[in-house]
Amino acid sequence: MSDECFKYKGIQFSSRALTVKDLEFVEKEFQVREDDVFNITYPKSGTIWMMEILSLIYTDGDPTWCKTVPCWNRVPWIEAPATEKQLQKKNCPRLFTSHLPRSHFCKSFSGSSAKIIYTVRNPKDAFVSLYYFAKRSIFFEEPESFDLLLDKYLSGDLPYGSWFDHIKGWMEMMGKENFLLNTYEDLQKDLRGSVKRICKFLGRILDDAALDSVIENASFSNMHKNSMAYNILWADAIMKPGKNPFLRKGISGDWKNHFSVAQCEYFDKVYKEKMCDFYVKFPWDSPLLEDS
Repeated sequence: MSDECFKYKGIQFSSRALTVKDLEFVEKEFQVREDDVFNITYPKSGTIWMMEILSLIYTDGDPTWCKTVPCWNRVPWIEAPATEKQLQKKNCPRLFTSHLPRSHFCKSFSGSSAKIIYTVRNPKDAFVSLYYFAKRSIFFEEPESFDLLLDKYLSGDLPYGSWFDHIKGWMEMMGKENFLLNTYEDLQKDLRGSVKRICKFLGRILDDAALDSVIENASFSNMHKNSMAYNILWADAIMKPGKNPFLRKGISGDWKNHFSVAQCEYFDKVYKEKMCDFYVKFPWDSPLLEDS
């Protein structure tokens, strides 16, 4: 672990992104309201996409808010340093984003009816996206190689900890009325169906015109054109000079263009060991968990 990172209760975090004080505020002082909505993801699993979808759902498909206010102000990270001040300005319902594992989340959430939308992505694709993000973002050391970062990813030696622990922690809420599991792959395969399911979960009724607008404005191509979603304003602050854009491809299966046979076998071996007895099966699980 470099001196640009620190550990809080066993999980690594980037000192360039937040502080122990920020984490303590979220865990111990943040007061969850009954109508709060939280967009929870492990890094590089569709975070910005869900921020846009939620923004559009809560404006009945009107894209004005999305096109005039940066996404990090519309659906701010609760662990970000500025959140404490932003809380005073937020109306109800409040929309928030977080990468925090369940173990580090707000204590005041327990027993509340606040809603969690948890989006999970094929970990191989999430890793590839993280690899390119780490090469560009000031929050990460420049990866020495794909192999070395893969070792850290599979061991959880990265900001926000292990993908496996993150998934298992949040999936303990599976089956509760205020928890919705969502996959990146479902969003790509059937965005309309996914948005309708999210609306039902949130108790939001959108007519066909509003739903059409959500789908149109939440498409990857339109997000890529929207500087308020694309984080072009934020990019200057968190991206290394001259590096690639914040949003990359927005596709599934790109891991096949990056993993060698040996790397794939290594990943699958670790995945099987850690997930073989997990009770939830994801769209990518069949080839990963089948008997050798």
